[in-house]
Amino acid sequence: MSPTVADEADLLWRWTETVTRAAGGSPAADEVVVAVGRDLLARYAEPTRRYHDLRHLTEVLDRIDHLAEFARQADAVRLAGWFHDAIYDPHRSDNEEASAQLATRALARCGVDGATSAEVSRLVLLTAGHAPAADDPNGAVLCDADLAVLSTAPERYAVYVSDVRAEYAHVPDEAFREGRAAILSDLAARDRLFGTEYGRAYWEKRARHNLAAELILLTRPQDLADLPDE
Repeated sequence: MSPTVADEADLLWRWTETVTRAAGGSPAADEVVVAVGRDLLARYAEPTRRYHDLRHLTEVLDRIDHLAEFARQADAVRLAGWFHDAIYDPHRSDNEEASAQLATRALARCGVDGATSAEVSRLVLLTAGHAPAADDPNGAVLCDADLAVLSTAPERYAVYVSDVRAEYAHVPDEAFREGRAAILSDLAARDRLFGTEYGRAYWEKRARHNLAAELILLTRPQDLADLPDE
């Protein structure tokens, strides 16, 4: 069963609470903050989205809350979670840059100070490669929250893989397999997938198993039966 997506009212409440804290208790007028929040929800609800949708947004926000103790600026990370896929078009290669620019404009409207806005923008840009520096706890929390889907149970992981393929339906099968395999191979070759202690302790093993299984399906489907059990 797919995870339940929090209803719009709950997500808007989470958005306004985060903005209020990030703005030091003095955000812009309520109607402005709510309007920005509704715009973000509408973006994640675009009909072309199959994976990078409201369910994904909700899951990322929930994981950021779970990992908040590892961040230096938890609310900046939460705001980055809201904006990290705010612009998502599988036909373009600058989604992170466009989303970061949108964050800068939208947070200024909401009364969030420039330093926090700059940190949010920086964090959004990190999700292009999911490789924060070792001394970047904010980046580690956001990237771990975004990559945690790699560590989900096989049924959820299969839905994730299917949804990603659906978003790239315009890409021919062979080209998609090559591109997807290159991304997964880069991740699998890293010394660690997750930057927080929690991610390394609880998500790393399952994520590597899922990556290995998908890579076999993409590159050597005849060898799937040889994949070792966990």
